[in-house]
Amino acid sequence: MDNKAQYIQDYLALEKKTLEALSQKEIHDVVDAALDAYEHEGTIYICGNGGSAATASHAANDFNKGISEYVDKKWHFYCLNDNVATLMSIANDISYEEVFRFQLRNKLKPHDLVIGISGSGNSANVVNALRYAKEQGVKTVGWTGYSGGKVKELADVVFYVPLDNMQVVEDMHMVLVHLLMNVVQRLYKLPGHQC
Repeated sequence: MDNKAQYIQDYLALEKKTLEALSQKEIHDVVDAALDAYEHEGTIYICGNGGSAATASHAANDFNKGISEYVDKKWHFYCLNDNVATLMSIANDISYEEVFRFQLRNKLKPHDLVIGISGSGNSANVVNALRYAKEQGVKTVGWTGYSGGKVKELADVVFYVPLDNMQVVEDMHMVLVHLLMNVVQRLYKLPGHQC
């Protein structure tokens, strides 16, 4: 018996249900944090592991090229997981738990922003980066799912997907990247948005 059609329908239904359950206030707070960093010429540092690393890299691309192509004042998005050589040397010589915090040490400025993405909310390297940023008085944002874990407890601003399904949680994080991009395009009257 072929159940593929049902499985497809089930996944799409879960996506719709999860989208409808997202907190618009949390989304608004993420948008405000990013815009504040931009307006004050701060750097936005972003990081994650696995699929979340891809989301972090995608976000940096969308703002460093996709948005910055059309504005004189550029966005400063820095993805902490994009330099493989740096990542591997820190992991090998120090510890994998330090791969993000080490890169932030003695670099953070008052209007910077640190975004940590962890589906479980408990990725030690992401938690360490957020904790260090808070110790330096820099605003932190956490994107998470499942129970929210340590990221939800620690971050100043949280985008929380209340679901125990990593694929859908990661989908919602990617939606947030493109939603943030769309809001910025519309606020600054830039080309590219369809809404």
